Amino acid sequence: MPAGLDTSIITPLSPTPRPALTAIERTHHPLQGVMLMLAAVACFAALDSTTKLVTVAVPMLVAVWFRYAFQAVVTVLTLWPSQRRRLFETQRPGLHLARGLLLVGTSALAFLSLKVVSVAEFTAIVMLSPIVMSVVSAWRLKQNPGTLGWLCVLGGFVGVLIVMRPGGSLFGWASLLPLGLVATNSAYQLITSELGTTDDLGTMHFYSGLIGAVLPAVALPWVWEPIHEWHIWGMLTLLGVFSSAGHLLLSKAYQKAPVVQLTPFLYAQIGFAVLAGWLVFQHVPDAWSLIGIGLIALCGAGSAWFRASRR
Repeated sequence: MPAGLDTSIITPLSPTPRPALTAIERTHHPLQGVMLMLAAVACFAALDSTTKLVTVAVPMLVAVWFRYAFQAVVTVLTLWPSQRRRLFETQRPGLHLARGLLLVGTSALAFLSLKVVSVAEFTAIVMLSPIVMSVVSAWRLKQNPGTLGWLCVLGGFVGVLIVMRPGGSLFGWASLLPLGLVATNSAYQLITSELGTTDDLGTMHFYSGLIGAVLPAVALPWVWEPIHEWHIWGMLTLLGVFSSAGHLLLSKAYQKAPVVQLTPFLYAQIGFAVLAGWLVFQHVPDAWSLIGIGLIALCGAGSAWFRASRR
């Protein structure tokens, strides 16, 4: 994600199996999974574009609070009829709190980044997270990523350097914010993967929304500004809609096809981000940025394919 990275990938970092899936969840429909994944990343690209618009109109903490409050409410309304009290049951509240803290930090960095970086470049840099997580996964499982795996990692970082161009006129301290997001999101994914071995996905989604709403709410009295324009409320609502829809589609995609088959299609989000940046902000990346973006996408998809082939 990007601002849509809340539960984007649950990278399998532990050999411990997830709880048994139902017959419906075991249904294998790769094409449906791919289509759902593409719809999900399109929502995330729209979410990032809306975030960039919202951060100009309201304080960052207000936007973060509204987004996760919306997510928590929608999760309860959607899952309560089927799960009831099981929705709130967890064996590891401490991990949920740590995950929520990382989530708020990741979201804050995303909102700050999108104030100063275009949607396309932001998305490309943040897409380093799956590449980093593939290396962490191999390390946790005591597996060598291999020469091709390390080349994908190196190529991804070279792509980031091309996009950021240290020493160039486009480079500044704000350009480092997406890299900070990669670090916090990678830690967030580690905890997500660990929680995924014991807790239901709906429970994780509820607590991420709850903690993501409660923590910024503490500071709301000091940053709140009255919002009179209806279109700003509309954009805030779109934040919640795109986020909730994206993660719902993502969850459905992972029920239709394995993670290793779907991960390469995550990089389609870069294409959607370039399109959204052009349609909404009339921004088209220059030639060097396109080369860097393409290299990141190629290495990311290659890393996912290589990991799947080794399995």
